Amino acid sequence: MLPKKVKKRASLLSIFLLLSVIGVFLILNALNKNILYFNSPTDIKISQDINYNKKMRVGGMVKKNTLNIKDQEIRFIITDFKNEVEVSFKGTIPNLFAEGKGVVAEGKLQDKKFFIADRILAKHDENYMPPELKNIMRENAE
Repeated sequence: MLPKKVKKRASLLSIFLLLSVIGVFLILNALNKNILYFNSPTDIKISQDINYNKKMRVGGMVKKNTLNIKDQEIRFIITDFKNEVEVSFKGTIPNLFAEGKGVVAEGKLQDKKFFIADRILAKHDENYMPPELKNIMRENAE
């Protein structure tokens, strides 16, 4: 038979652990619903269960000589050097966006070869430095 004080501590500890487990579950569940991983063009081509009404991201490289700007629409091809997806985007593109550079487009698939983007995210490598910062460092070095 355990004393009353020990029983109280054990019950408080078990309630705390139960609430902690429930809290962690709820946090992970919310994060899982909001995470958007990007798919490569090859992932899209081989996927059998694509939901065309669901927002997704497509990532890869902007294929050289495919950038076409007409009026407010920008069209280009994202490639992973095995497969390609044509992208249509209306809006402002980031400064880092260029042919031959990495890009992630967020939007919806029209079909497995055509993607309508709502947002363009330009990718850069770990050595990237904004031009403004590069100029400031150059001036300070002189």
